[in-house]
Amino acid sequence: MKKKTIYRDTKHGRIAGVCAGIAEYFGLEVWLVRILTVTAFFLLAGPFIFVSYIACWFIFDKKPVNAAVVEEQTVTASGSKGWRNSGTTSQQDKVELKTRVWQAGEPPRQAFHDITNRFQFIETRLRKMETYVTSREFQLNREISQL
Repeated sequence: MKKKTIYRDTKHGRIAGVCAGIAEYFGLEVWLVRILTVTAFFLLAGPFIFVSYIACWFIFDKKPVNAAVVEEQTVTASGSKGWRNSGTTSQQDKVELKTRVWQAGEPPRQAFHDITNRFQFIETRLRKMETYVTSREFQLNREISQL
């Protein structure tokens, strides 16, 4: 089981990235967490929410640039086969499907188009590799390297 850590996401944040970090940790949309924070500030307990936000600003660590890579390596080391394309994997390679409005991720239609585009790109790369491997140039290079 993957242990998640909560960070301040200053890249996607407005003020300090606290709401963006909370949204990422719980798998929610950032706008929803911001609306809930502002609503709680005005309707419930303004000073408490303000002090809590400032406290989270100082308590939460800033999200490291390579946080996704570190989490991916711990998951790979924990038992999966770890197949990678050229040894690199980024967070952008994953498609998170949104099933409800408040959840983070892509809508199904957008995810389908993204995956279709990725497969088309992979297919064109595979076709180029296949034409090279079956060409005379490849055979000639292989025979020369065996000498």
